[in-house]
Amino acid sequence: MQNEEEIWRLVDAKRAEYNALADRVWATPELCYDEHRSAAEHKAMLEREGFRVTDKVAGIPTAVMGEAGEGGPVIAILGEYDALPGLSQEAGIAEPKPIPGETRGHGCGHNLLGAGAMLAASAVKDWLAANGMKGRVRYYGCPAEEGGAAKGFMVRDGAFDDVDIAITWHPDYFAGVIEALSLANTRIDFTFTGRAAHAAASPHLGRSALDAVELMNVGVNYMREHMPSDARIHYAYLDAGGIAPNVVQARAKVRYLIRAASVLELRGLVERVRKIADGAALMTETQVETEVVSAVCELLGNTPLEQAMQRNLDRLGPPVFAESDRAFAQAIQDTLTDADIAAAYRRHGLPAKRGNPLHDALVAPAEKSVAMVGSTDVGDVSQKVPTVQARGATWAVGTPFHSWQAVAQGKSPAAHAAMAHVAKVMAGTALDALRDPALIAAAKEDLRRRMGGRPYESPLPADAKPALGMSTAS
Repeated sequence: MQNEEEIWRLVDAKRAEYNALADRVWATPELCYDEHRSAAEHKAMLEREGFRVTDKVAGIPTAVMGEAGEGGPVIAILGEYDALPGLSQEAGIAEPKPIPGETRGHGCGHNLLGAGAMLAASAVKDWLAANGMKGRVRYYGCPAEEGGAAKGFMVRDGAFDDVDIAITWHPDYFAGVIEALSLANTRIDFTFTGRAAHAAASPHLGRSALDAVELMNVGVNYMREHMPSDARIHYAYLDAGGIAPNVVQARAKVRYLIRAASVLELRGLVERVRKIADGAALMTETQVETEVVSAVCELLGNTPLEQAMQRNLDRLGPPVFAESDRAFAQAIQDTLTDADIAAAYRRHGLPAKRGNPLHDALVAPAEKSVAMVGSTDVGDVSQKVPTVQARGATWAVGTPFHSWQAVAQGKSPAAHAAMAHVAKVMAGTALDALRDPALIAAAKEDLRRRMGGRPYESPLPADAKPALGMSTAS
């Protein structure tokens, strides 16, 4: 127990600095692959802490890594700092109130995610130095989780090749171990090219790219009945061909997001969608070109690491909140519907209830999530390296991810308290791995078994590159 209390004290000693880092990132929200100020803040903090810093990891301008320690196993702790469009919101206000001149916001809490992960890594760094123990801790600042799949590019390009285990977390309304439930996905742009013509005088000379996109969408809609029930397909027009209805649209572009339970199942769905696009082009006498924007694997769990993280949660106990924290959380929860709150509890297999806006108990392993239909690029890390994730109780119960309510709570005292709590859990789990080679060996064997002995294979095409400057969400 002595080592755990020592690492907890190291986290507490640095809390104020990392609260401030989370708040600075909150105040400068930046979208997928545009997180230049946030990456600079993280790099500066790593340098102040004495990490050996590598920037532009995997050639990505906003990816940064800091390493400390010598020899021994390599423990990666993963952070994020990208924001979302359309979620500008003042902090500490329990009503929609966008910040003038700002359109973006940290609606998924990634300002906390990055700062909390670095707080854990920094505490581990200090513990290694104080105890003269062999081992290395790395903080990975990972951009563009919201739609850019940066971790997938980082894994594909070798950034995790020598890592022994990876640890991360995500803001939530409960504290516990995150179950490995997510969908593999890919984003593909379909660009149709036809022939412009006067829509009234010579429509017979035109070949409409917009017609091709619409026919593709109809074809995919008919396909939905004939695909697995846990698969998802979404689309968005990127270019509808212009604003003049009297011109046959010569170019149109649509982005498809295709999700499936596994990469293997995803590949089959992608081929079907591509055939529909080819058919739409054939029907309209247009041409279609495709570009894969991103792709991620499904998450893999890791039982030895999950058990180790749960032991740390049990030793530490639940997060502690002040009455003022509860009052603000109640004001936020008052803006939510009963359905919002019930969905939060149902997702974790718990009975729904009001009157406890901040969940100050741990979610037990037996009370696991019943469904997860989102996606994350942590999935690629989890198929390359044994990976475990925690959830931190940073929000009022029922807070929808990607909402103004999440942004409003993004720099609250309760969020700071939960961030420090989960940093202790991550740091303690890292310590367990550093002190116990058998845990790392068991985690690696668990991953090998789940992968069926096959190596990680990136779902990204070899020629795919990060879509720098892209602004999309997961």
